[in-house]
Amino acid sequence: MAEKTSVKNKRSVVQKKESLHGLDSITVKGARVHNLKNVTVDFPRNKLIVVTGVSGSGKSSLTIDTLFAEGQRRYAESLSAYARQFMARMVKPDVDYIKGLCPAIAIEQKVITRTPRSTVGSMTEIYDYLRLLYARVGKTISPVSGKEVRKDDVADVINYIKEVPHGGRIVIIVRFKQHAKRDAKEELNILVQKGFSRLYIDRQPERIEDLLELTDKELKKKLTAGAYVLVDRIVAKDFDEDDIHRLSDSVGTAFYEGEGEMFLEVNGEELHHFSNKFELDGMQFEEPVPNLFSFNNPFGACPTCEGFSQVLGLDEDLIIPDKRLSVYESAVAPWKGEKLGWWRDQFVKGARSIDFPIHKPVMDLTPSQYNLLWKGQGNVYGIDDFFKEVEQNLYKVQYRVLLSRYRGRTTCHDCNGYRLRKEALYVKVSDKHIGELCEMPVKDLKKWFDDIALSAHQQQVAKRILLEINQRLQTLLDVGLGYLTLSRLANSLSGGESQRIQLTRSLGSNLTNSLYILDEPSIGLHSRDTERLIHVLKQLRDAGNTVVVVEHDEMMMREADHIIDMGPLASHLGGEVIAAGNYDEIIHNPESLTGKYLSGELSVSTPSRSRRWNRSVSIEGARQNNLKDISVEFPLNVLCVVSGVSGSGKTTLVKQILYPGLKKLKGEFVDKVGLHKAITGDIEYISQIELVDQNPIGKSSRSNPVTYIKAYDEIRDLFAKQPLAKMRGFMPKHFSFNVDGGRCDACKGEGEQIVEMQFLADVHLTCEVCGGKKFKEEVLEVKYKDKSVYDVLEMSVDEAIDFFKDEKGLAKALQPLQDVGLGYVKLGQSSDTLSGGEAQRVKLASFLGKGRSTGHILFIFDEPTTGLHFHDINKLLASFNALIEQGHSLLVIEHNTDVIKNADWIIDLGPEAGDAGGNLVFAGKPSELKKVKESYTGKFL
Repeated sequence: MAEKTSVKNKRSVVQKKESLHGLDSITVKGARVHNLKNVTVDFPRNKLIVVTGVSGSGKSSLTIDTLFAEGQRRYAESLSAYARQFMARMVKPDVDYIKGLCPAIAIEQKVITRTPRSTVGSMTEIYDYLRLLYARVGKTISPVSGKEVRKDDVADVINYIKEVPHGGRIVIIVRFKQHAKRDAKEELNILVQKGFSRLYIDRQPERIEDLLELTDKELKKKLTAGAYVLVDRIVAKDFDEDDIHRLSDSVGTAFYEGEGEMFLEVNGEELHHFSNKFELDGMQFEEPVPNLFSFNNPFGACPTCEGFSQVLGLDEDLIIPDKRLSVYESAVAPWKGEKLGWWRDQFVKGARSIDFPIHKPVMDLTPSQYNLLWKGQGNVYGIDDFFKEVEQNLYKVQYRVLLSRYRGRTTCHDCNGYRLRKEALYVKVSDKHIGELCEMPVKDLKKWFDDIALSAHQQQVAKRILLEINQRLQTLLDVGLGYLTLSRLANSLSGGESQRIQLTRSLGSNLTNSLYILDEPSIGLHSRDTERLIHVLKQLRDAGNTVVVVEHDEMMMREADHIIDMGPLASHLGGEVIAAGNYDEIIHNPESLTGKYLSGELSVSTPSRSRRWNRSVSIEGARQNNLKDISVEFPLNVLCVVSGVSGSGKTTLVKQILYPGLKKLKGEFVDKVGLHKAITGDIEYISQIELVDQNPIGKSSRSNPVTYIKAYDEIRDLFAKQPLAKMRGFMPKHFSFNVDGGRCDACKGEGEQIVEMQFLADVHLTCEVCGGKKFKEEVLEVKYKDKSVYDVLEMSVDEAIDFFKDEKGLAKALQPLQDVGLGYVKLGQSSDTLSGGEAQRVKLASFLGKGRSTGHILFIFDEPTTGLHFHDINKLLASFNALIEQGHSLLVIEHNTDVIKNADWIIDLGPEAGDAGGNLVFAGKPSELKKVKESYTGKFL
């Protein structure tokens, strides 16, 4: 018996230890997802943990595909049986067990929304609180008189009566109204039936019974002077509760009988008007409710653009395509030719009479002058008059063609792009309507809310709402997004911006005891903003959450409580935990590759001297978005880096002016080119311009790296040459999953089938026919060196290069993928599972693979170090140097200090973001940038 008890006690001690252990950390035991090699690791709870390692070492497999996937699966098990019947096949991550797991939230880099209705305001929930604020404390201002629109209720009238000095005689009256189909006597009879006994005529009460005895003529004469129905008479005093009840009844009756209007006469002198209708200046207004301010609701959305802010109309950019020209130089595109040129001539002749400068470029016109060009004045006709005439002649085909040429997406003229019906924009808080707040950059909006002046009553009502708004605005500032406006479309954000906005929403929801998994939140952030981001992540941790960050940033690692280093190398050579501990422990661990870079034992090499250049391309007078009329020279044949804090104007300068501007000069079709005076320099020297950005490499889920770099053609040819393939008459097309023939008919070569869920995300299930192998059984029986085509697609690039070493052409085609640090990617990995940085490097590999092409290409890269470990940055820089040696030029938008140090020429924009940015802070060699005080980039170099 005693023995049994001791065993029992032992067991409880062990359990106690285990439960404590479970509380202290989240334990993953035996994880084998993707390339993980039976990994067992602890994630300490309520700490900021950084998971790092070379690209492809298994960081995402451990965090997103194991920890988060298991958290999701456990959540799914709490759903209804109906939802679970689809989820039963939700794959459980290949792991022995995970102990101590709390609810998991993954914040990835993907721009999650494609809808043109989603904005920064709606994603961060700030807009929902603004709607509530305007509905509760907003004042409706009449556009006619500028007075506040109010409606009186019973309490307002009683409060007024209470203010009347004691002994004052008060009469409650309403207008006597005669309906169209009744005569006066009939109307009076109805009043008697309702219980009224007197009218009030010429300030005297008259009994209705006496009036009924008059002739029609006498009665008509009496009523023309203006008659009222007398509802009640009282003498002012200290009213008790019964008096107040009686008064409330009388006032309520008066409002009802007067159809919303009533009068008080005090001491037979002045009439006071009260109305419970929401109207003023003869206009009926909508009462503010939250839905009135929602552009996703038919009640609040602008009826013209239905809440999209844009309509199909006259596109200013098509009508005046080149704003550098003046009206005299035919800036207005439709005013050309023999017949339509008359419009230009009459405008030029009449310009003096309306004081319009015809020789001034359109981009330099003041707003009032620009308005004159469109609206005209007096006998001088503007662009609007021209299009009115075109619309009157639409029965002629040439006019219909003319109009279609100048139509495009344009700001809605009814709501001016605010998305809301005009009634919503009459409601103001502190003299601003909700649309104006959404157009302000977050940093200005925060200042506006700090200085907001509200009455004591408004302050009390709005206290909680303002708390929520200010907290979220502050977080947006903390994560370095102060330059965004709330009306900015969600689908126009970069991956890093989108991720930091989701972070704002998570912080705003004040969750505790949760597991947050972030995938490289520092992407697109300047080192200055990374400091702020770390502060925000620590706030999340201090609220009682476990924060796991997949990250390569050195600053982030220095500040982390715990670091897990994966490796040692990528794909099949990785998948192990090399080191775990705090920053010091990682630095002193001889196994850790990351530690060696952090301690300075290894480093990203920098060139001993910069390359010289003698050719360049220049932009003059750039002033799109926040650029302040700057001129910038971009050298060719070298590595040129554009740096600056997030929102300083880098993307505007390079992707909105230089790239489309050069393409247009080359005669290629482009959308709009940003505002600038001219692009000059050695433009003929450039044979083509390639923008290598982070957009996905293929639209189809079947597209993958090996098809993108055209190496798959060689693999198909190789399999078609095998003896069994020849016997069965298989052609190269039978080994393709893009055309019918050899691919599985059930899943059309996708390897999975999609079950559409009504209210949940679609569920992707492995195809039951081919078991996810994408091909028919007889095709998979064809082998090369004992591997089928499916086995080859499952190999990583590194393995495939080794496997195909006898096939020189094929190994050479795959080599560029290894050179740009993508040796760990599977050949057949679906392109929609690649990160933005990986997609970008696949594109880079496809150019490297083309070898020495004829001509001179200008490559524009947008943050190519996304998702790269120090070790891989070395490989990337080697690829860059290879391109420059082939005779090409590189222009890179980048925040990574290792790449900036390697640049031959730096263009630093800033100094701040948004309005305070857009200036050229520095242009020159990296070594000189450190001396520039205004440059944040210089400080971190």
